[in-house]
Amino acid sequence: MSYPQARVGVIGGSGLYEIDDLQDIEEVAVITPFGDPSDVIVTGSLSGERVAFLPRHGRGHRISPSQLPSRANIFAMKLLGVERIISVSAVGSLKEEIRPLDMVVPDQIIDRTRGRPSTFFDEGPVVHIGFAEPFCPQLSPLLVEEAAGSGVTVHKGGTYIAMEGPQFSTIAESNLYRSWGASIIGMTALPEAKLAREAEMCYAVLACSTDYDVWHPEHDAVTVEMVIGNLGENAQNAKSVLKGVIARLPGTACPCQHALKDAIVTSPDAVSAEAKERLAPLIGRYWNEG
Repeated sequence: MSYPQARVGVIGGSGLYEIDDLQDIEEVAVITPFGDPSDVIVTGSLSGERVAFLPRHGRGHRISPSQLPSRANIFAMKLLGVERIISVSAVGSLKEEIRPLDMVVPDQIIDRTRGRPSTFFDEGPVVHIGFAEPFCPQLSPLLVEEAAGSGVTVHKGGTYIAMEGPQFSTIAESNLYRSWGASIIGMTALPEAKLAREAEMCYAVLACSTDYDVWHPEHDAVTVEMVIGNLGENAQNAKSVLKGVIARLPGTACPCQHALKDAIVTSPDAVSAEAKERLAPLIGRYWNEG
């Protein structure tokens, strides 16, 4: 099945695609071998690029972080021709200097999730991608520059703790992560970042700080009301950053887009025809070349 194509993907809140100047809007229901994505994907033209917007939790925020169909979401972006994904997500701050309503573009991540499918290759070939630098080295600096230019306080780099949720942290957990030197904590960047790397798509996070998690003695404990209220204000800033970044995307290829080169260990002869067909959008070009 053929789908309308888009070079840029945005995963975040359902309101992000309500951007001024977004034209030629179309809703696309994508079918993947890993089930249905979180929702229909909205495509449109912005800053001269076709962009695909996916509400991560579904419209109306229906899907818990632990139940997100991340493999379907990333695979759907691949089928749409997406080369670069910008993830917009709410996070808690683990550092005094990262205040609520600040933005962070992290450069490292620690996985504290449990039991989430984090690879496309659990059946089929064995694949070992490099993940030392989990976020795109081309896309991340653009997010920092555009956020700074929009007047938002933005922090370049930092470690993102990806927790399981849906519950918030205990004080002991929050202090543990602070002792590790982590900067922010959230529930959604993994397995998205790993799957995007396997799909050879650039992936970067624009993290919107909504609270001080639970470690800060002089601030109220994190609540849903606090998170939602600050996220609404952050969403407006995020739209401005997205427009600027999309207008400045580099035309040159990035190392993220060749992540599977030399990473596929299994011989094609040892993989079933069904697995080859299912994974063709990811690995077909390497095996076809062989």
